Amino acid sequence: MAGLAAAHGGGVKPAPCIAIVGAESTGKTSLAQALALHLTEMTGLRCAFVPEVLREWCDERGRTPRAEEQQAIAHEQSRRIAQARHGHELVVADTTALMTAVYSELLFADTSLYAMALEAHRDYALTLLTALDLPWTPDGLQRDGPHVREPVDRTVRQALLRAGLQWSVVAGQGQARLGAALDALTPLLLTLQPPRAGLFTRLQARQAALPEWQWVCEKCDAPECEHRSLKGWAGGPDQ
Repeated sequence: MAGLAAAHGGGVKPAPCIAIVGAESTGKTSLAQALALHLTEMTGLRCAFVPEVLREWCDERGRTPRAEEQQAIAHEQSRRIAQARHGHELVVADTTALMTAVYSELLFADTSLYAMALEAHRDYALTLLTALDLPWTPDGLQRDGPHVREPVDRTVRQALLRAGLQWSVVAGQGQARLGAALDALTPLLLTLQPPRAGLFTRLQARQAALPEWQWVCEKCDAPECEHRSLKGWAGGPDQ
């Protein structure tokens, strides 16, 4: 398919990946699943959903990983995303190795996973960061509690900033959250050539209907929805 498949070292160019990252209990899994389903139905592209390896790991072993087990989880997350990108036309990943690197830093003071995680992340087409505007709920061994959400969110942002990577914050409840994600990825979809008749025109109309972008905070791209309580994130005062 033109725009998606291109000659690349004798093979096919990997499909674009939409990476969803964020603190625990911010709706990453629900958003990733809904987005993959909606994109499949809307575009007609073969869209894959890549689940979180950590959740599977904890469920299988009945515990959370130790410091020395983090690297294998990060590698497996990146491997599964890469595999999906070679078998589909669009990929939605429920977290990436970057989140494993973040938790390794916060829980074990280990920053060794960032290089590998960010190398993989740089090749993803779009990063969506889930906002802190959903209530925390318990869900499996991998969740520590509401007190870790702000430090995790702050550390994710700092890692992306240091790497020079951009992201879009996704906020809102229910369909509004899905709509915010679709708004963020519409420019990406406009660069593809999906088979759905008339989709390009509808995407252009959606893009034109978006409000004019304004810079609202030197520290954050959506302070009104989530950062009122993040004191000194990235080393600065509240905005």
